[in-house]
Amino acid sequence: MATVRNEKAQRVSGTDRIASGVVAGCANDSGSGSITGPRRSVRMKVNGESVAREVEPRVTLLDFLRDRLQLTGTKKGCNEGACGTCTVLIDGKRMNSCLTLAVQCEGREVTTIEGIGSLERLHSVQEAFIDHDAFQCGYCTPGQIVSAVACIAEGHATDAASVSEWMSGNICRCAAYPQITAAVLDAAAKMKG
Repeated sequence: MATVRNEKAQRVSGTDRIASGVVAGCANDSGSGSITGPRRSVRMKVNGESVAREVEPRVTLLDFLRDRLQLTGTKKGCNEGACGTCTVLIDGKRMNSCLTLAVQCEGREVTTIEGIGSLERLHSVQEAFIDHDAFQCGYCTPGQIVSAVACIAEGHATDAASVSEWMSGNICRCAAYPQITAAVLDAAAKMKG
């Protein structure tokens, strides 16, 4: 009896896969059995370079950056906007790339950790993070640095309490918060004058 059910399930599964794609507005990819969704063209600047790609509307900016552009500095943490690990700048404002669709960035400027400083010349925030040991495992560090750059640009890096408040969207599981706060304040002072 179990064998009959399994055989029937296997016969129906291919049909179900095609049917579910039709219901979702997708199409079968030229008989290969894989379902692809409708695609949209998206154009944006990423770290100063123009990028144009075809993407499914459901693709997050995080997956677009990591999987399509191979910019893996932006990390995938919670994938629900709670940890800040995937923080990027969109038109200079910090955003969680896991909650932003790639198609929402049409015509916009996206800056990832790869676009902040360079190997030859680190950004002041990157230097401060090194000087203050503001990381332990390093997984949250790219998001922390991007968020710190925005925090300083927004004028919120005035004292420890302000930095803690305005950086609260970025979680450090290693609890390097005192070092991160010190690094942000130090970088803000150096960038001021």
